[in-house]
Amino acid sequence: MTGGPGGDAIGDIPFLIDSGLNRNRDLIVMAQRGTLHAQPNLACPEVDRFYADAVGLRYDAPSTGRLLVRATKECRHRLTRVTARGVELSAYNTTENAADFADLRRALGIDRWNVYGYSYGTDLALTYLRRHPRGVRSVAIDSVVPPQIVSLPWTWDSAGEGIRTIFAACAAQPRCKKRYPNLPRVLTEQVRRLEARPLTVMARPPAGGAPVKVVLDGGALVNLLVANAVPAVDVPAALDELARGNPTRFARARAAGATPVLGEFAHGLTQSVACSEWVPGYTRADLLRAGRRAFPGFPDTVLAQAPQLPFEYDVCRAWSVPDRTAVQRVTTVSTVPALVLSGTFDAKTGARWGAYAARTLSRSTVVRIPGIGHWVVPQSPCAQNVLASFLARPTAPDTRCVSGLSPKPFTITPTPETA
Repeated sequence: MTGGPGGDAIGDIPFLIDSGLNRNRDLIVMAQRGTLHAQPNLACPEVDRFYADAVGLRYDAPSTGRLLVRATKECRHRLTRVTARGVELSAYNTTENAADFADLRRALGIDRWNVYGYSYGTDLALTYLRRHPRGVRSVAIDSVVPPQIVSLPWTWDSAGEGIRTIFAACAAQPRCKKRYPNLPRVLTEQVRRLEARPLTVMARPPAGGAPVKVVLDGGALVNLLVANAVPAVDVPAALDELARGNPTRFARARAAGATPVLGEFAHGLTQSVACSEWVPGYTRADLLRAGRRAFPGFPDTVLAQAPQLPFEYDVCRAWSVPDRTAVQRVTTVSTVPALVLSGTFDAKTGARWGAYAARTLSRSTVVRIPGIGHWVVPQSPCAQNVLASFLARPTAPDTRCVSGLSPKPFTITPTPETA
């Protein structure tokens, strides 16, 4: 069960194979309803084009938000008129998504199977386990989104945890601590500086091509960190360089967004799920308070936008799907063996939420992989071994490799005096 919501599950297959998921067993991958290989496909090239243009705009300016809402309205208008009846956007939700997987098991004639999901796929997997427990031998959830807690304010909690953990890991390495002291203060200073006076630079996308105009303001900087757009091992160096007038690492990471693959990501599924299940019940003031708790020194203009989901209240007003929180914001209680994997550097789905979800999974094993960000298994050979052991023995996985792990050494650049 892939992430997003809206990700291309078929495109994940190479990562899953490289992680060894099909080494000793069959691997079954299904595109979720509304995604790239489904009919209808809820892709929004209008939104893809907006994000390509947005690298040259202030991240959290009201004018940027208006452009995003306009692109969202254009996509909605097109999708709901794609046939005589149009697409019923409210049918694209986690309940229906889970029912599709239950139907798949029956259609394939499989008595029992193991379920693996990451990111939004954990929200889906936990919903599936709650609503369709029959036939589930085990469930493994990676980078956990608990359905009972996910919301816009929740995103700030996860962002704060992941970024603080990166900084703490640097402070625990003597060379990093000496070279990059006071990283929380440096980040706050740079967010405030860029929000007051955004930088406009030309940067070449990492994939190559001509340089593009990039705007770095405080919101863009925070979201690049949350998205792990700059590798965690380079974050202290990148912040130090930025403070000294060199924004290259962050600018190139932002420029990557200028070359999207149009139509690959199903933004329509994203909004149908987020606007019916994640957004209702919390106000803009709730979101701002959560941001202030996570990053008390950041400007309110940054904290008013949920990480990775900017202007979501306005977008959801345009997307207009009914509130489903009463049926979806529910805790999963289960005795099915579960493996709960989290990366300590994950700023999208903070590691503590894995243990939170496991509290009501009575036969669960909780594993935290140090120094890994979002979607743990493809990045960690240890996590791959733990998952293989879990699939072989769901009630007694071998987790011994975890105790010997620590974050990789951070990048140390020369000081200006010695460069």
